[in-house]
Amino acid sequence: MTHPLVTIVVPSYNQGQFLDEALKSIFEQHVPVEVFLLDGGSSDNTLDVIEKWKSRLAGCRSHRDDGQAAAINEGIARGSAPFVCWLNSDDLFLAGGLSKLVTALEDAPEAPAVYARAWNLVQETGKRYPVWVQRFSRRRLALRCIVSQPATLIRRSAWEAVGGVNPNLHMVMDYDLWWRLYKQEGPLHFLDDFVAVNREHENTKTNTLRRQHYREAISIVREHNGYVPIKWWISQPYSVWYKSLFR
Repeated sequence: MTHPLVTIVVPSYNQGQFLDEALKSIFEQHVPVEVFLLDGGSSDNTLDVIEKWKSRLAGCRSHRDDGQAAAINEGIARGSAPFVCWLNSDDLFLAGGLSKLVTALEDAPEAPAVYARAWNLVQETGKRYPVWVQRFSRRRLALRCIVSQPATLIRRSAWEAVGGVNPNLHMVMDYDLWWRLYKQEGPLHFLDDFVAVNREHENTKTNTLRRQHYREAISIVREHNGYVPIKWWISQPYSVWYKSLFR
């Protein structure tokens, strides 16, 4: 039996319309994986999708929980593979994407994690455009989140060293994680290739809770960088109020 190389957690809540495609994109990767699906007690067709894939899952459950971050920590703790990641139930891996991430992280033994490029897919129109991603530097990370979460892979040793994601955060647990990995374990490695899809739709937390998202992000920058660059204050009217009007 092939031992899993990657532990993948799929946190989900009422995302049944996307979940099947997300799981299909995982199991079509040519990488031995163990997949834990942790659902927060959905009331849509999620249970039907779970039943469809149950024989392929390393573990699954559906009940009320303490939120996305807590579910991610729970799932990764249940696994044993040397590399870990999570894929939200409305996102996707591109064909061969996970293999590219594994190879890149194996080729960069000093890095705690690797991240690559991803597409933003606008659900309502079918259009896509690249997620803003840049090569890693502290200055760039302080100006904005330069890491696209669906396109990341993390060493389990680094994940455990920093204690996973912060369960008290609900919007920017990934941004906080990149900071803590960098400060404790070293710079993240950048792979200049597309490996995943970030689905953008009207019910994402980024769209429905813009003010909370921006507020959490600023607090993370202040905590890890020591101060908040002026760029955050200049961008706030557009990122919060203007986009809220026209989303």
